[in-house]
Amino acid sequence: MSAQTQSLHPFLARMLGEWTYVFQATAAQGEPPVRFSGTETVRHLGGVWIAAEGRGENPDGSVSTTLMTLGYDAARQRVAGAYIGSMLAHQWLYDGQVSADGTAVALDSEGPSYTVEGATARYVDTIRFVSDDHRVMTSRFQDENGEWQDFMRIDYHRRD
Repeated sequence: MSAQTQSLHPFLARMLGEWTYVFQATAAQGEPPVRFSGTETVRHLGGVWIAAEGRGENPDGSVSTTLMTLGYDAARQRVAGAYIGSMLAHQWLYDGQVSADGTAVALDSEGPSYTVEGATARYVDTIRFVSDDHRVMTSRFQDENGEWQDFMRIDYHRRD
């Protein structure tokens, strides 16, 4: 089957549109969580991929821009994609699976460790629909002891 004849997976199709978001992440020990907000536009690329372009103001007043691409490989029944952000020097490559109930996708990745200088760690970003107009992305990493640590949450709300 050629890419042109595949249809966008229903989970990914739900992401299309204009969104606002609130980002919250854990900070250094004893510090309040980092919070900022922004907007995101999610469009399709040929009905096979989506591109989610975000823009937000960081707590220090600087602006960050992000780009996430996701597509569905029907032969493998897996989601593939990538994420880059102007605040990071690492490209995150995703391999994931949509949940059986179709409300979430867990995206596995590997990247720089937050706890061990010069090391890498496993990550899972999970995107879950609360409703058609509200989705949540949570992120966690596996620390050097093999324990999973939650560190980030983004709430997206569809713009009117």
